[in-house]
Amino acid sequence: MTQRKKRKPTASSAIMFGEEIRYARELAGLTQEDLGKLLHLDRTVVSRTEGGRRKPTVEEVEQLEELLNTGGLLMRLYNRVDWSAQIEHPDWFQTHADAEAEAVGAQVFQTDYMHGLLQCRDYARAMFAAGGTEEGPKAIEERVEARLARQERFLADGGPQLVVLLDESAIRSVVGGPKVMARQMQHLLDLAQRGNIVIQVVPFTARATIINSSMVLLEMPDGRHSVYSESLDRGSPCDEPSIVSGHRRRYDRLRGDALTVGDSLVLMAEALEGFKDDAERARHGRLAQEQLQRYERRRLRRGGPRISRSRPRA
Repeated sequence: MTQRKKRKPTASSAIMFGEEIRYARELAGLTQEDLGKLLHLDRTVVSRTEGGRRKPTVEEVEQLEELLNTGGLLMRLYNRVDWSAQIEHPDWFQTHADAEAEAVGAQVFQTDYMHGLLQCRDYARAMFAAGGTEEGPKAIEERVEARLARQERFLADGGPQLVVLLDESAIRSVVGGPKVMARQMQHLLDLAQRGNIVIQVVPFTARATIINSSMVLLEMPDGRHSVYSESLDRGSPCDEPSIVSGHRRRYDRLRGDALTVGDSLVLMAEALEGFKDDAERARHGRLAQEQLQRYERRRLRRGGPRISRSRPRA
């Protein structure tokens, strides 16, 4: 029989609400991943809800009541939580990540660098390492794993549809060196073979429609739509219908300026070969430099002052 685990006292009603969900889930013999699948949510969303760090929707609470057979307890507690005062509000990106974990479709426009849902491990690591922070290797690896975890549901069989318009600058900007870029280009070509993922490149020559920032349009299970746009150091999620529809019109015009899927694949394959050549030249350059350094060290040893040594007489 499942027993309540002893927990430290807390003044947060949001945390207590989350603990009731956790207790009911464990009583039902479900893992966070099991419950997430039943709710069509990512496991991390369930974890944040149980930790009191996310406010669920009324519809989610109603589903929880039915799935966990809590007899109205969760809804009564939910209505008594002062969410504005108690919950640890997620930052601007976590709000978007939570919505992304629920979305049934995503349309992306990305400039300057690869979108997080398209990044391979080496590219993501190079991005975080070059982020100008003082994070150590362990923290960087944790962030890499978190980014790759976001991709899992889009890479799963029957995953949500993902349409990405990549500005050509995202392909031409070198992150981590040519070897990393070659791996990233191959990763793009592999992703483009998946039935639910479409990647198109917006070339430098297509400037009929100019959007100065990256953006993501999300379609939610209940039919709602939202948009997430980025500036230099901040992102802004929004579900206001008039704003979302305006961004959607700009996105549709931009897609009209993009290369076809086939031409985009050709451009990415050409970029792959170019980065491979650059990596090979860089390798030969390093070898030549090492050979020169070894030669200089030998020359210095040979050209050093001679030390006379007395020879024994016969």
